[in-house]
Amino acid sequence: MAVAEKLGAVDAYLDGLQHARKADVAALRLVILAAVPELVERIKWNAPSFGLGDDDRITMRLHPGDRVQLILHRGAKAGADDFFRFEDPDRLISWAAPDRGVITFCDAEDLVSRSAALSAILKRWVACTTR
Repeated sequence: MAVAEKLGAVDAYLDGLQHARKADVAALRLVILAAVPELVERIKWNAPSFGLGDDDRITMRLHPGDRVQLILHRGAKAGADDFFRFEDPDRLISWAAPDRGVITFCDAEDLVSRSAALSAILKRWVACTTR
C-alpha cells in the first residue's frame, strides 16, 4: 500500500470516528507527525499507529471512548527483557513493561501543556527503538 493510500485510510478513519475527544485525537496526530515527520501512519488495533515503514513504534489507544492515550512500543509483541531502558525526565510515561510505555492525556489543556515535552520524547523514542 502506498503512503498516500495509508494517509487516506487514516483520514477516512478519523472522519468516521465517533469519540468524545475526537478533537484531542486530531491534535495529538498533528503533534506526532510534526515531531517525527518521517513516520508512516496507518490504522492498527482500531486506532492511528505510527512507525517507520511497517515497523510501528507509537499507537493511539482510544477505547473506551473517553480515553486518549499513546502506547510507545517496539512492535506488536513485547520484547524479551534485553535490558532496554528509556529515560523519561519529564515523567510523562507510565511503564507497562520495560519497552512499553503509556502516556495518558486528561484533556485538551493537558495535551497542549505537555506537547513540547511529548515531541522531544517521541523523537527520542523513535531514534532509540529503530533497528
